[in-house]
Amino acid sequence: MARDNKRFKTKREKPEYDQKLLDLARVTRVVKGGRRFRFRATLVIGNRKGKVGVGVGKGADVSDAIKKAFDDAKKNMITVGLSKNTIAHDVYCKKGSAKIILKPAPVGRGIVAGGAVRAVVDFAGIKDIVSKSLGTANKLNVARAAIAALQMLEGSKLKAEKMGRAHNMKHEA
Repeated sequence: MARDNKRFKTKREKPEYDQKLLDLARVTRVVKGGRRFRFRATLVIGNRKGKVGVGVGKGADVSDAIKKAFDDAKKNMITVGLSKNTIAHDVYCKKGSAKIILKPAPVGRGIVAGGAVRAVVDFAGIKDIVSKSLGTANKLNVARAAIAALQMLEGSKLKAEKMGRAHNMKHEA
């Protein structure tokens, strides 16, 4: 009987959000008796349909840190307004020493971005975008700057209305 049950594996439910571990660092704290080690996890989560978040968590072991980072990312989720698989307009954002430039790209161009920015825009559901990361190479700061840049985006309908082109846009489902 037990052998038969192995053949009929139950389908696992797909998780609500996809996740990618950006950085896992061993951090130390010096105390009287020596050093105490902990782990810091930086995680990006998203549903590839416009919701994305970055979280950081620290814990005594790796799984603890990842779980805390996931919870933190869930708290810091943002919704991104997509416009035909890309963004509505160019964005420049500076957060700390990380500077991010995001530009819309034509259909089929793909994600032209490095490391942390690639993970953020991919999990946001953006399929065509060009980006450049300037300043620091710190993954956490670059990811936070990318989130801030995506927050600065105005919805495509809102921008079209500002420019007086609302009547030319087709309504998307």
